[in-house]
Amino acid sequence: MAKSTNREAGFDTAAAVTRSLLGWGVVAGVFYLVVGLAQALTRDRFDLTEHPLSLLMLGDFGWIQRTNLILSGLMVIAAAVGFARSLRGFGAGKAAGTLVGVFGLALILSGIFAPDPMAGFPPGAEATEGSLSGLLHLAFGAIGFVCLAVAAFRLAGWLDRRSRRLASYSRVTGAVILLGFAGGAALATSPWGVLLLWIAVVTGWAWLAVASVQLYGSVPHPDADRREAGAASAAEGRTA
Repeated sequence: MAKSTNREAGFDTAAAVTRSLLGWGVVAGVFYLVVGLAQALTRDRFDLTEHPLSLLMLGDFGWIQRTNLILSGLMVIAAAVGFARSLRGFGAGKAAGTLVGVFGLALILSGIFAPDPMAGFPPGAEATEGSLSGLLHLAFGAIGFVCLAVAAFRLAGWLDRRSRRLASYSRVTGAVILLGFAGGAALATSPWGVLLLWIAVVTGWAWLAVASVQLYGSVPHPDADRREAGAASAAEGRTA
């Protein structure tokens, strides 16, 4: 990663910014799931075994889930910038950052276009099929999950240099995301479909958090020069 360092203060501003951006990759998934589950447990007639979280966009309080998706997407885009900055110089770095960014953008667009009612939710709404908004919601969801899965495959090459175990985890995660979303979309009206979607969603957010933490650790501490200077001074004092 290219450095833009304040030499006089001994503080690496670029590293500090990159680390801050990567932190959003950990926050985003927790934020999305906590807000989504809080709604799922309090919305009338919403059933976690029958309804995907995206259905919370419908009804009187649908704006909460819309906001949840949009804010989570913005956090992911911030993390994607951190990915690109920390992986600069690595062949797949730019691609991984871009793919994560597309996932974030897809979340935002999914929050703009609501899904169609299904399985009795929201209460009183009749199930519909094939509305433009519903199709766009599904399309953006598919694009987002595919991009996240491919990002996991691409980052595995970088992880091979640090941990074969983490590289294997990244590749398995990519496969689980793809299979989970595909199965969930195909079986959307059944509890099995909802379960597969949950597996894809939770696995994807977990991977983003783990990858962000690994990349965070690869970025030099902003105060590294200052700490080294302090340690050197202390060593000189002990030998004086």
